[in-house]
Amino acid sequence: MTNTLKQLMPDVLEHEGVWRGTYRHINPQGETLDFHHSQVECVFPASGPVVYIQRNQFTWDDGRVFNVAFDGMIKNDKIYWDTETFKGYGWVASPNIFLLELERKDEPGAWFYESIVMGADKKHRARTWHWFKDGVCFKRTLCDEHLVISSPEGNHK
Repeated sequence: MTNTLKQLMPDVLEHEGVWRGTYRHINPQGETLDFHHSQVECVFPASGPVVYIQRNQFTWDDGRVFNVAFDGMIKNDKIYWDTETFKGYGWVASPNIFLLELERKDEPGAWFYESIVMGADKKHRARTWHWFKDGVCFKRTLCDEHLVISSPEGNHK
């Protein structure tokens, strides 16, 4: 973790560790489009230009598995990502709320806005994504997660 991230947004460091939960994608009528289980690992490196690493594993009841990892760097006082599927940035809105604005590269014209809300116990969090295309919300993603492994080094304390 760099001093810059610790100074810039210390509350985001509370997300360090391995989180398990579920993702549910719903349409505007509230009907489920997709449901899967997740394991999300958030790492804040002690040094270097990368200040955030996220490793995701998604699993479906039919046996499908999808793994992806991506890095974030500080740019304009925010964490910035530019991956194969999305680009954008995130910032701390309040001590328990982290916001992201991301453009989907794999779905031209689509954006999503994500809020990650940390529970008071720092062991549960809820995430909501609002997907927009041509100015219209066409999908939402609801995530409920719980912390299963906190930072082994306790870097964020």
